[in-house]
Parts: sequence; C-alpha cells; structure tokens
Amino acid sequence: MKPLTRTWALLIGLSAGTILLAPVPGGAAMAGLLILAWLKARTILGGFLHLRAVPGWLSMITVPLALWLAAVWGLSALAFR
Repeated sequence: MKPLTRTWALLIGLSAGTILLAPVPGGAAMAGLLILAWLKARTILGGFLHLRAVPGWLSMITVPLALWLAAVWGLSALAFR
C-alpha cells in the first residue's frame, strides 16, 4: 500500500473512532476525543505535509499541540464539575 493511501486509511479509521466516541458523555470520553484529534493532526502533518521526513519538525508542532489539548481538557474538566 502506498504511504498516502495508508495515511488516508488511518485518517478514516481515526474519524470512525471519533464518530463512535462522540455521543459518550464524560471527561474520559472528551480526553479520548482530544487524543484522536491529536493523532489526526499528527497523521496529516506527517503523511500529507511530509514533516515526518524533516528531523524535528513534526515533534516541534505536535508537542505544543498536545500541551494545548491537555489544557483544553483540564479547563473542560473544571467546567463540568
């Protein structure tokens, strides 16, 4: 399978996981949705934008994104108390 086709298939699978997890209530489900969003962003950046081939760039973008998503999850966990 070609790399772009594999990336596309992975995105379809992650999107299916998002659809299945979306109706589930609670903080754990939201954490799962944010993790799926991070994985989709990483897949797009690495597969379609080819940042996987450039040393350091993929992690330079996805680590701050992970920190931002963790902050979003933490703030939402406080809001749902």
